[in-house]
Amino acid sequence: MTSAMTRALAALPHGPEFRFLDRLRELEPGRRGVGEYRVRGDEPFLRGHFPGEPLMPGVLLLEAAAQLAGVVAQSDPTRPPLPGLKLTAVRQAKITGTARPGQVLTVTAEVVGRLEKLVQARVTLSVGSATVLVAELTLAGDPGAA
Repeated sequence: MTSAMTRALAALPHGPEFRFLDRLRELEPGRRGVGEYRVRGDEPFLRGHFPGEPLMPGVLLLEAAAQLAGVVAQSDPTRPPLPGLKLTAVRQAKITGTARPGQVLTVTAEVVGRLEKLVQARVTLSVGSATVLVAELTLAGDPGAA
């Protein structure tokens, strides 16, 4: 991982217990990125989702996608980072699978539009060759920030 990728991932504001990106494989700053998350099996949410048949919840697949979209957007060298960037809308989401302990999620995000404090992204998650999620996301910066 390059130093630019390390810095971009380090800028993710989430604490370690709520980070769903372990590493970046690719980063075109401000445009596109590919990251990975390995489902370890010891994550607390797996105990209840589902006992004896642990699966990564679909909402956390979306969270992984939003985290990568934010990393990509905030790494744009032509724009200052947006304070308080958060997921604000999900469109056209299709969850067609999930990830189990021991599997690696590949997360891809492409920024497809920006307007002031809004970022539009297309995201795809896969496990191996199987696509498990596709969606369009909107992220928004804090409207009160300068």
